[in-house]
Amino acid sequence: MNELIQKLKEIRIVPVVKIDDAKKAVPLAKSLIEGGIPCAEVTFRTEGAKEAIKEMHEAYPDMLIGAGTVLNAKQVDEAIEAGATFIVSPGLNPNTVKYCKEKGIPILPGVATASEIEQAIELGLCAVKFFPAEANGGLKTLKALSAPYYKMEFMPTGGIQESNVKEYLAFDKVIACGGSWMVKDELIENEKFEEIQALAQKAMALVTE
Repeated sequence: MNELIQKLKEIRIVPVVKIDDAKKAVPLAKSLIEGGIPCAEVTFRTEGAKEAIKEMHEAYPDMLIGAGTVLNAKQVDEAIEAGATFIVSPGLNPNTVKYCKEKGIPILPGVATASEIEQAIELGLCAVKFFPAEANGGLKTLKALSAPYYKMEFMPTGGIQESNVKEYLAFDKVIACGGSWMVKDELIENEKFEEIQALAQKAMALVTE
């Protein structure tokens, strides 16, 4: 887990990808890497997710690839088999967290309340996803929630945009931000990989200023 956190702190942005056609996975990965973001969270909301992770991992084994929207042990197994580096879930399911720990794969479960953060601590986690970030009050809420839990770190996701990402990343409890503005569905569907690369470069320029 510590290795994952360190890598995320270096990359700072995790593109949240919804991909239907696995054939688009490798050119998408290439555009992100060349844009300066060697990372992606591929959501398990589509039939092509597992194959997309597999294609990305085989083409770019050093890329940090997460499986997102993972809801159960079966999906954890599928993600690991495909080559995922870490697991992300929308909520905190203790069974899924325990299963990931048994399998030795890091997980960032979603939390939105103090009670969920305490559950995460009880499960031995030191980092979680704050989700959906903007709908839950944004950075103001995150700062208030994190205050009693000084050892916990967060990856805010949900409503993170070019306009607010720097503000989130300036908070020292944030390891990285998840966002989809540089990998919007229509850009992937229409194979606008040069545009994705340009948006990734712009995003990285923002966070390294």
